[in-house]
Amino acid sequence: MKIFARLVVLSAGLIWIFSGCAEKLEPKPPTYSQLLTGTDKKTWRLVSIEVVDQGQKSGIIPVQNALSACRGDDQYVFYADESRKLSYLNGSLKCSATEPDTLFEDSWALINANATLEFVIPVFANSVLPYTIKNLTATSMTVEIYFEKIYTDPVNASYRFTFNSTTK
Repeated sequence: MKIFARLVVLSAGLIWIFSGCAEKLEPKPPTYSQLLTGTDKKTWRLVSIEVVDQGQKSGIIPVQNALSACRGDDQYVFYADESRKLSYLNGSLKCSATEPDTLFEDSWALINANATLEFVIPVFANSVLPYTIKNLTATSMTVEIYFEKIYTDPVNASYRFTFNSTTK
């Protein structure tokens, strides 16, 4: 009986000692950069556009209703490395037989303080513009460009662009 009692006390003591050694792991939510690029790179496709003019929304316009089919399937690849490269790639439908697979390459920048993503959306403008991130998850991204940020005249209008990720 004494041996059984010692085993119980010893077992209880060991359980108490080792239970205090467990580290509680707190999951860390992914950052905007991680959601945008994944671990190496992430590919996005523009799926819809919405115009907001004087507070009035146009409603969501599917990209196939707003752009030619050869532009509607193009892809945006955001790279996670220090270069922060952005590749704009042709989709399966090319606008001309001589069009290259990579339409252009540039860079992107993310300003966390005000949730601004600076990059080129060539179907809208051929220059880097400051888009406000409205929503960013692992599979969907909505950014909005406010005309007051890009024009000197005060214009109460904006465009919202929604992208879906085609990779993880």
